This record gives sequence, C-alpha cells and structure tokens, in this order.
Amino acid sequence: MSIYQPAEDSYLLSEILKREIPPLLQENIGLTFLEIGSGSGIHLETAYNLWIKKENIFSCDLDPASVSHCNSLGFNCIKSDLFKAFTGRFDMIVFNPPYLPEDIREPEDYKIATTGGKKGGEVVNRFLKAAKEHLNPNGKIFLLTSSLTKGIDFNGYNKEFLCNEKLFYEELFVWKLT
Repeated sequence: MSIYQPAEDSYLLSEILKREIPPLLQENIGLTFLEIGSGSGIHLETAYNLWIKKENIFSCDLDPASVSHCNSLGFNCIKSDLFKAFTGRFDMIVFNPPYLPEDIREPEDYKIATTGGKKGGEVVNRFLKAAKEHLNPNGKIFLLTSSLTKGIDFNGYNKEFLCNEKLFYEELFVWKLT
C-alpha cells in the first residue's frame, strides 16, 4: 500500500482547518491537536503552519509507511488503530476517515485507506464512540463524511455543518462536533 495522497477530501478539510484553527488558538495557545489517520501529513502541516506548537501535534495511522513519512516530517506519529495507542485527551481531533462502502472490485491494499465498512460508516462509528474518551470537555472534532457513507451514528454529539463540496460522483461534508 502506498501513502494516501491528498485529494479533494483532504484539501477540503485542510481549508476548513485554516479557517477554524486561528480562533481556537486565540482561546487556547496550548491547543493540543490529534489527527487519526494522518496519511501524507497534510493536516499536520496545516496545523503547524497555523502555529500549533509541534510538540502539541500528535497523529497515528494504520499504515507503517504513513507513520514513517509523518515522523520524517518531524511530527509525532505512531501506528495505531484509531485511539488504541492513546491514553490522553485532546482539544482538537481531526479525522478524514475511510468512508466508502465496501466494493468488492477495489484492490485489498487500498481498502484500508478508503473503505469504511459494508455501509461506509462503520469506521466512523467506531471513531465517534472512542473519541468521547479522548476529547477534552471543550474540545472539538473535525470530521469529513461523504454522501456515499451510510449508517453513521453521531452518538449524541452536537454537530455543526461547516461546508460541503459536490463532486461528480459524491458530495463531501465537513462537520464540527462537540
């Protein structure tokens, strides 16, 4: 498997982070940032370029090549399935999940980065359930979903729709959850 490269979903989420991080930093200069599924590190770089302290930026990925790549960029990245390797709490958690429904035609080595389960929402649901234990009381989650993703249970979070982008075959959505 190769590192998940930024595409429309990554760029959309990055643009939202550029808008949302500065006011959060004004409230909390020591903001702690966690990205689940760091891939190429685009959101880690966005956070750092917006002045989140590098020592407050954490990330993980299932793909050892992504972990190695993000570490080579100077970020703290570990191999983990969602939050399994984390014990702390964070002010901001970012997730651009694998969100597509299972497609038997898709190569197995791509599924880890793209397929969120039979309906597409299973990985997101696991994330949302576990995130409650890792989000600070006033923390925020930034989550990307797709019109193709079915079966998401927002698990009691307050959700705020931030933006969408229509593509040829789907519509992407970014949510802020508290």
